[in-house]
Amino acid sequence: MADDHTVVRHGLKQILAEEFKRAFFGEARNAQEALELIGKEPWDIVILDITMPGRSGLEVMREIKKLRPRLPVLVLSIHPENQFAVRVLKLGAAGYMTKESAAEELIGAVKKVLAGGRYVSTSLAEVLATNLCSNGVRSPQDLLSDREFQVLRLIASGRIVSEIACELALSVKTISTYRSRILEKMGLRNNAELMHYAVQHQLVEVIPGKY
Repeated sequence: MADDHTVVRHGLKQILAEEFKRAFFGEARNAQEALELIGKEPWDIVILDITMPGRSGLEVMREIKKLRPRLPVLVLSIHPENQFAVRVLKLGAAGYMTKESAAEELIGAVKKVLAGGRYVSTSLAEVLATNLCSNGVRSPQDLLSDREFQVLRLIASGRIVSEIACELALSVKTISTYRSRILEKMGLRNNAELMHYAVQHQLVEVIPGKY
């Protein structure tokens, strides 16, 4: 279980331990700890938070698939399905759930994934079906790479370029390049339009009074 909040990890452990009596649980607070644990033990499943300190959960997903291609990953995130679900499924995740899901739903999802299946909610299944029937029409954010999408969300949350560079351990010049690519790909002119788009499409959480 990879999540930076101790109370979340303990809650997950309590829920799952009641159903899987003989299970052994490993806990990671960040991407580095998660990847180290995954490399050391033959786990049956990873429950991964998509937003942890340091590296993006999308990057962690990619690394997990390099280390253990057949290891199923169930993403459990605070973010609504329309923000990350399609991206993580394309990267090979076995399922996507929000942290608002009921305990019974979590247990059912884990059982399905352990049995070799994939778990998506009814609402997410409708989104995926719509995408298949859209004749290849993609939304602007779908044109972005995972890193560009990450930078978009950070800009939209109000971070300045230097802050983003520090958080992602990249140069200011690199972040500025990503910003230019994002604006070009999405047909936007400035940060204000980018922020408006992100809020309108629920790509970031809205802080009351900020927008």
